[in-house]
Amino acid sequence: MEELLEILSEVKPGVDFEKETELVDSGILDSMAIIQLVARLADEYDVEITPVDLVPENFNSAEAIYALVKRLED
Repeated sequence: MEELLEILSEVKPGVDFEKETELVDSGILDSMAIIQLVARLADEYDVEITPVDLVPENFNSAEAIYALVKRLED
């Protein structure tokens, strides 16, 4: 999870990702940030995030993103 928080901070500095639960819904992560994040997650965790996975529920919080990555790793 620490690694994910570092990636999130690089993609979008200045956000408290440990507390924020509406990253997409509140506009903190826009489409460009999500594209950057997906690329970084694919490189870092060796997972393939498909268009089916690109729903707000998977990106609204660090916990949701982490759960997505763990699910794709299995």
